[in-house]
Amino acid sequence: MARYLEVNTIINRAAVEMGLLPSEDPASDTGDTFIQMVGLLNSSGQELCELNDWPILIKTYSILTTSADTGSYDLPDDFNYMIDQTGWDKTRRLPIGGPLSAQEWTYLKGRNLFNKTIYACFRQLDGKFDLFPNPPPDGLDISFEYVSRSWLKEQGADTATRDTINSGTNVCCLDPLLSIKFLKLKFLQAKGFDYSAAAMEFDTLLGGRIGKSTGAQVLNASYGSRGMRYITPYGNTGDTGFGA
Repeated sequence: MARYLEVNTIINRAAVEMGLLPSEDPASDTGDTFIQMVGLLNSSGQELCELNDWPILIKTYSILTTSADTGSYDLPDDFNYMIDQTGWDKTRRLPIGGPLSAQEWTYLKGRNLFNKTIYACFRQLDGKFDLFPNPPPDGLDISFEYVSRSWLKEQGADTATRDTINSGTNVCCLDPLLSIKFLKLKFLQAKGFDYSAAAMEFDTLLGGRIGKSTGAQVLNASYGSRGMRYITPYGNTGDTGFGA
């Protein structure tokens, strides 16, 4: 994890770029400047979590239903938002439907289609993940991917568990250069200084990081191209025994 920086390092590097003297422990510094920078880094980190599905923030949520369940499940404490079209009923090997609107949810409940539904469906409501059929049967293995809002790790921890700074040794799991440039931009804006150059610098870097944060498909301009073929006799199936 050497590429990720501690909070103190991010704050001091942003400060030096703006012509300020660094602090020995900026996260605990009682000076007005560093108190403000800590608050701005909290805001910038939380905002960066909203700007892209950063791979390091992606986690998997899973539940295995029982007939004793109410069908309403708590979302994880660090839940930010679900990644669209990642929900699956692994028991039936089908995607789950949803998110359902209030009208669709009440329709399904009112019609009592428990034994007629083909797909499991869901809605999000007040920090809960509600599943239909409701209540659910035994043994539905439901999962989806979501973006976590936790972007800070405690020193020595394996995973991020915080979205606000509590120590200068917290490790920021977001791109370090992007975090520095965003903090610099926010500080200049807060102080009422000219931030046009800093904004251009940040926007350029953000676009580059979003484009490079995940791999890209091979470009193909041929007619009828649909990207990767998961089952093809020319690329990824054996010469014999297919389907055995």
